[in-house]
Amino acid sequence: MHLLSSLVAPLNVVLFHFGQDAVSWAELLGFATGALGVWLTVRFDIWNFPVGIANNVFFLVLFWTARLYADAALQIVYLVLGFMGWWEWLHGGERRGRRVMGPATTRTCLLLLALVAPATWGLTALLQHAHDIAPFWDALTTALSLAAQWLLNLKKLHNWYFWIAADVIYVPLYFVKVLYLTGIVYVLFLTMCGLGVRAWRRQMAEADAALRATPTDLAAAPGTAGTAGTAGTAGTAGTAVAA
Repeated sequence: MHLLSSLVAPLNVVLFHFGQDAVSWAELLGFATGALGVWLTVRFDIWNFPVGIANNVFFLVLFWTARLYADAALQIVYLVLGFMGWWEWLHGGERRGRRVMGPATTRTCLLLLALVAPATWGLTALLQHAHDIAPFWDALTTALSLAAQWLLNLKKLHNWYFWIAADVIYVPLYFVKVLYLTGIVYVLFLTMCGLGVRAWRRQMAEADAALRATPTDLAAAPGTAGTAGTAGTAGTAGTAVAA
């Protein structure tokens, strides 16, 4: 335990004060890797996973220090899910190929929503015993975030809607907890979630149009988006992401 404390001590060094928030290296690096990770996800770039894993480490230190235990525990789960999602995007498609982007089914969304309620109830009871500062809200955001991450790992469009629901709660929660910089980060995340919905919908539409193109269309427009490989962005239509 002493060795672990020594290793994370540099991350808890206060760099400056932002209002009443004493901004540490952990919070600043969490800000940077978090923003970069969401931006890469908007662009459906697989590098969102390694960047996200680094972000989990920084936020784990930050949240544990701030006694937001649910958020701290969530980072450990995210570490595992991050590696799982990384593998899934690379090998979760047909014939162990890259996973294709698509919408989640109504059944899947309803099932996840049904699981959020008991998960929130159970986590709230657990966090009350752990003397968490905001047990119910920490539990609810944890449940929503896990559902969002699960859908992201499967490269489903609807991951963004679960992230939006969680971020709407996270923003005021972190301001109340005097983590102002983190609160601002989540305002940025919320904005980027909207961009993510639009970008993923556009990519799915382009991929669908490419699949529907007839041989006549392809012959009439050589070198354009008739091949299922060019979407003009970071990923390719019909594949998971650009590595």
